Amino acid sequence: MPITTTVLSTAARHPAQPAIVGADGVLDYAGLVEDSRRVFAVVDAAHRAQAAPPAPAPETAGIPITAVSVASAFHAARIVAGLAGYRAVSATIDPQWPLAHRVHVVTAAGIGLVISDDAAFASALGDAGWSGTVLTLAEFLDREQAAIPADPPTARDGDEAFLLLFSSGTTSDPKAFLKTRRQYRENVAVSSAHLEPRPGVETLAPGPLSYSLTLYALIECLATGGGAHLADAFDAARLAHRVATEGITRIVAVPAVVQVLIDAARRDPHAFAGLDLVVTGGANLPAALRDGLAAALPHVRLISYYGAAEIGFIGDSRGGDGTLLDVYEEVAAEIRDDSGQPVPDGELGTLWIRAAACSDGYLAATTDAVLRGPDGWATVHDMGRMTEGRLQLAGRAGDIVATGGHKVSLPEIERAFDGMPGLGAVCAIALPDPRLGAVVALVVEGASTPSKADLQAWARDRLAPQFVPRRWYRLDRIPRTAGGKIRRPETTALIERGEGVRL
Repeated sequence: MPITTTVLSTAARHPAQPAIVGADGVLDYAGLVEDSRRVFAVVDAAHRAQAAPPAPAPETAGIPITAVSVASAFHAARIVAGLAGYRAVSATIDPQWPLAHRVHVVTAAGIGLVISDDAAFASALGDAGWSGTVLTLAEFLDREQAAIPADPPTARDGDEAFLLLFSSGTTSDPKAFLKTRRQYRENVAVSSAHLEPRPGVETLAPGPLSYSLTLYALIECLATGGGAHLADAFDAARLAHRVATEGITRIVAVPAVVQVLIDAARRDPHAFAGLDLVVTGGANLPAALRDGLAAALPHVRLISYYGAAEIGFIGDSRGGDGTLLDVYEEVAAEIRDDSGQPVPDGELGTLWIRAAACSDGYLAATTDAVLRGPDGWATVHDMGRMTEGRLQLAGRAGDIVATGGHKVSLPEIERAFDGMPGLGAVCAIALPDPRLGAVVALVVEGASTPSKADLQAWARDRLAPQFVPRRWYRLDRIPRTAGGKIRRPETTALIERGEGVRL
């Protein structure tokens, strides 16, 4: 069902149902419909007022693009949601991205309107010769107050693009891609069948809206008539309070949030009496976290899903560490070798997916990378193997290392250390070696860690000889993204600069 159709239907039948809840405000469904009319009025007027507007990427078929890059999750969400029922493409740009990356996506994609409070960002866009418009959030709010509301939103053609997303942005120029309404309807259909967004369900998604996981949670809630409860920044101290007072029954978050949830539940389990389901994505879920949540909140179910922003939801795991997955019946998966041929069961290769929710490809102005092959199958170059009909992930192509004639998966090495007493986070890396080409090293975190001998013994008991790390290092703090993912390239760089302690 079209997203806007659900919004309009819910507004008519259950007008007071919460739609978007955040630190800066609350919108019910009736309010969201009316709010969207002012949002589009301001956006449309800003684009029309430009003397020489930037040309939107040709893949949009000429639809103007508006980007939101603000700290307020509430305002970012209502702007994106508000534009969904109009001829508009919206994007969220992470304010924490390097300035050069933010400027690149705006200029390369032909974004015409940017809502941002970052004066340096606005100045850099001007220096780059960009002819679009920057509005601060306060300016946008002022214009909304004075605007004549546009016509009400409507359900639009499924082949029309409405979301612009990005594949990365931390260490390399982001690759941009579009989602059409039809592609997102297909994605919501998969999510509804397996991840349980439901009418009236209140979902807490506390990550940045620039993360596809959080943005998808927002859209799936609105597409099913539920409530999306957001946060400007994850606040561990308020987690229990929000769950209890806002009627949260479902949480969608990165695995790093699960440990905070476990800790909060141990302090105040009654606050989570109404919580039913935790959905995680974006990284593997260590078995220790799964077991910890089961012990702290035995009534709460846990689903660890795997997907790619470009492709959509692919499969999930409901036991183990989240790497052995049941592929959704709406999706087809295949493991292929470097020549594109299928490999035997159990053999490592590149994961290819066929899914109706998959984007058509990356914007040519942002990358020459290919998402879809001539046969319609797509890959983001994740590696894995099929085992008795289930998909086992092994990381991205860059996570597979050739050492001494063997292909070694760095994430699989890390998972072998899950549950080791006295050990915190770890990161497996590859270091150059004149004889083997590369050797595997393990970086452990913290001032107090197991000894090298204990680490080696643990590894030898659980890994094939070629997988056992040959070098061992310690860092006080392993680099992470804002969402809690370990940054392997930055960790490698620290060790190569001699900033780690060799064990």
